[in-house]
Amino acid sequence: MKIKDTLHLGHTKFPMRGSLPKTEPLREKQWEKDDLYQKRLDLNKNKPHFNLHDGPPYANGNIHIGHAMNKISKDIIVRYKNMTGYYAPYVPGWDTHGLPIEQQLTKAGHDRKAMSKAAWRHLAHDYALEQVSMQRKDFKRLGVLADWDHPYLTLHPEFEAAQIRVFGEMANKGYIYRGLKPVYWSWSSESALAEAEVEYHDLVSTSLFYANRVKDGKGLLDNDTYLVVWTTTPFTITASRGITVGPDFEYVLVKPENDQRKFVVAKALLAENAQRFGWKNFQVVKIQGN
Repeated sequence: MKIKDTLHLGHTKFPMRGSLPKTEPLREKQWEKDDLYQKRLDLNKNKPHFNLHDGPPYANGNIHIGHAMNKISKDIIVRYKNMTGYYAPYVPGWDTHGLPIEQQLTKAGHDRKAMSKAAWRHLAHDYALEQVSMQRKDFKRLGVLADWDHPYLTLHPEFEAAQIRVFGEMANKGYIYRGLKPVYWSWSSESALAEAEVEYHDLVSTSLFYANRVKDGKGLLDNDTYLVVWTTTPFTITASRGITVGPDFEYVLVKPENDQRKFVVAKALLAENAQRFGWKNFQVVKIQGN
């Protein structure tokens, strides 16, 4: 006699194996056929609303584990809210603009500079829609319930129009202004970079001293006066807009022998710099500082 014949076990039609690769697609089709997402919403249509806005992924390739974690986490939240008495719709979206899409086209061998802007945009448009279709299929395969037939896409004209209207409202309220701000720029991608995309490496670079001529001495300095500057980033000199002096330092105005120019240097560094610049004989014209 077998041991299992001596046990009182329940009988079930469930198979011993889950066979998920086979059963999950069937369950997905059944959900779609039964319109499970809409029926779940209809049960709570007169109840308090809970809206979880989908931060859209880029339509630029296959989904990865980050996409899965994002979508599954949102699905758990939305299902929980629906089951606890909220009307909780979930409208998925895709970001279909920008450099990530263009980069994928470039990797595929397309030369942006060899075609017109209109042709390039049409190419990016068609590619983005292909990726949306592909990613949507994969998200459904993850078991995520959503309004998959009516997603929001940033390339839709009505979506772009809404963005412009919101921007106009912000401008009318004075939230939009023109100012100066340093922006990281990628010369290879020809695009701005986020701060998180910038990595710093330790480099040994050339430093140099240079002299900036005084434009307006405000009665304290003549126009033939130069401020001596030391920099470890000489490549930034062409974009320099001004020079900062320290309020707690003493400065001296120096006129080297056989030179028509006068120079402003830190008093504590005068001897060191005079030797560095070859000023064998010089006259201290003025001392300025704290």
